[in-house]
Amino acid sequence: MSTEPTESTAPSAQPIAQLRDVLPLTAAASAEGVLSIGGCSVQDLAREFGTPLYIYDEHTIRETCRSYLRDFRGRLPGSRAHYAAKAWLSPALTRILVAEGFGMDVVSSGELHVALAGGMDPEQIGFHGNGKTREELNHALDCGVGRIIVDNDDELALLDELTRTRARTQRIMLRITPGVDARTHAKTTTGLRDSKFGFPLPSGQAEAGLVRALEAPFLDVTGFHIHLGSPLFSVEPYAEGIATIADFAAEMKERHGYEWREFSPGGGMALTYTADRTAPEADRYALQIADAIHTACDSHGLPMPDVHIEPGRSVVGRAGVALYSVVSRKHIPETRDYVTVDGGMADNIRPAMYESQYEAAAAEQMRTAPTRTATIAGKFCESGDVLVRDASLPPLEIGALVAIPASGAYQIAMESNYNLALRPAIVMVRDGHAQLVRRRQTLDDLLALEL
Repeated sequence: MSTEPTESTAPSAQPIAQLRDVLPLTAAASAEGVLSIGGCSVQDLAREFGTPLYIYDEHTIRETCRSYLRDFRGRLPGSRAHYAAKAWLSPALTRILVAEGFGMDVVSSGELHVALAGGMDPEQIGFHGNGKTREELNHALDCGVGRIIVDNDDELALLDELTRTRARTQRIMLRITPGVDARTHAKTTTGLRDSKFGFPLPSGQAEAGLVRALEAPFLDVTGFHIHLGSPLFSVEPYAEGIATIADFAAEMKERHGYEWREFSPGGGMALTYTADRTAPEADRYALQIADAIHTACDSHGLPMPDVHIEPGRSVVGRAGVALYSVVSRKHIPETRDYVTVDGGMADNIRPAMYESQYEAAAAEQMRTAPTRTATIAGKFCESGDVLVRDASLPPLEIGALVAIPASGAYQIAMESNYNLALRPAIVMVRDGHAQLVRRRQTLDDLLALEL
């Protein structure tokens, strides 16, 4: 730092040990303390691809997919896992998901297009969203998506019209808002009565929507969908949501003779972003959801539905690491030390938008105990462009590499060209090999759409 730095009160453990739960499964440190992921040194990756750089560990993605399918199918045979594509999507990721037996949840024609380009079977795709346009619904119908998750009355009427013109049946699920508080961030809570998503249950609108859907000649209502919010560090809201929707299903059976065949408790599974707040493993979600569904069906005499889960951030979040280079440092006596890196809110808006917290590591000093406290700031023209506040780090020189783990979900999905910054490159690593899956933007790319 330019003047006397702030001393850290952090534990003296090596960062590679402290951050084990947020780093990818293959993360390791050389004897010199250089971080490697998937057998690739981050120094070598930075030299070859530059920074900012997003590094995805293929092994971590595959192992996470396998744990979800193993844990859920062990308790709910025949259950499906659909990856929530809004967390991050690319053809390279889609190919991995297909190989691991995942379907996909998309919310736009763009996501649908990329999913199909990556080889996803349209039958394994569910189309979500509260504002699907006529063009998007036509696209989904033309592609033959397996399910359209209908969100509201206007969408239901439009889909009824479009399927009548085709005289071809489309399977749908109704998204129900159960009025359950998921106890997460206000901006990512979706299960409350006051929500833009879904047919509200307490007001009777969900029942009215079901009746209209059952009257539509070319709509096959396979069941119900709920989504309570994200990230859910507590598994209890799932049980409450399932009990509520099962009560509704039982009433619909009694009043209208309708029996569900499919049900989705949604996604929202949490991710461990910081070492002091651990997310539940897949088996805990599976146990809670399976127990709640079995209990509800037994108590109401309902048939067991096929269950679809929709994990997103928890599939790719841990697999991704954001790698930056230090560009400047500033010490403000009796106030704060800043370390500015060559990325920031354009590639990770979440700290500014949600007050999200991350860990930071000196990627070339993973065996050096931290001795300083510094705030990792981005390079963009906003005071709120701060990636990690009060990180415990060793001293950092200009050009040093800083790694932010648990960066695989939503950072790239929500990136922008703010300040006309160039979007970073993305690499997938496995067994010592790095594959560039998205090149870095160029200055000419910034003009590609201009007329």
